[in-house]
Amino acid sequence: MDVVITYVDGNDPFWKEDYMNAVGGDVLSKRFRDWGTLKYLLRGIGKFLPYVRKVHLVVSRDSQVPSWVNRSEVNVVLHRDIIPEAYLPTFNSSMIEMFLHRIEGLDEKFLYFNDDMFPMRPLPEDAFFKGGKPSIGFHKVFFGGSAYKKLVFMSDALAREALGMRPGLYAVRPQHVCSPMLKSLCEELFRKVEDQIMASLSPLRDKRNYNQYLFMDYMYYGGNVVAEPLSNKHFSLAASSVDRIARFIANPTASLVCINDVSMSEGRFNAIKPKMLGAFESALPEVSEYES
Repeated sequence: MDVVITYVDGNDPFWKEDYMNAVGGDVLSKRFRDWGTLKYLLRGIGKFLPYVRKVHLVVSRDSQVPSWVNRSEVNVVLHRDIIPEAYLPTFNSSMIEMFLHRIEGLDEKFLYFNDDMFPMRPLPEDAFFKGGKPSIGFHKVFFGGSAYKKLVFMSDALAREALGMRPGLYAVRPQHVCSPMLKSLCEELFRKVEDQIMASLSPLRDKRNYNQYLFMDYMYYGGNVVAEPLSNKHFSLAASSVDRIARFIANPTASLVCINDVSMSEGRFNAIKPKMLGAFESALPEVSEYES
């Protein structure tokens, strides 16, 4: 299987110029801030998922790729390689997720990681795919007024529509963790609802966007998923102290962890970042094959 990672470095001056020319206004730091943890995601993959065939790093431009990345082991995929030129530049991860299945040479089975998700303990291949089907937990979501819940219901409804089903009273949502996917089913869904997907695209996140849940829901409702939860832990920097997160990194009680960024002052960010990186460096000190 392959791994696909979407990554952005909001400090890249060329990226900032693209953003200002296309969007204007201030960069939303919590969405585009780089914590310097990509190295530890790759080290976790190398150490705990040794069966991974290839890692694909999806970025907007070549200047986004850290200098330490070993390009003989990491396939750098630019947005223009998978997204039609008319829709670029984009700064919308939900939009980018609509095109990951177009990566040239992508394996049929792949894991999609955001860059804030990390393997922390060994996981066998059949944790992610059982009998050729993706394996991940799903939760029921009942309608509410939040923008997030509306997105969940939109993706759920379009997935059902693509399968000839009616909308339901509830939607399903996969675990907030890396997503195991099948390339052929992503391609199949895209062909069925391409018009709706293309009409939903926008350079920044918007209430009309679909996201990766669309593909996961399609596989779920089509009977192509084993609905078993992956071992994971979720932290939000709004609710968890960096010391608590560091304790988990040192002694993980789950195999995967997601650490979500939030709006915070530069002072708090600069105080937290070294502690976070120090915890990861202590837990994953060995250089991986993905580093030059």
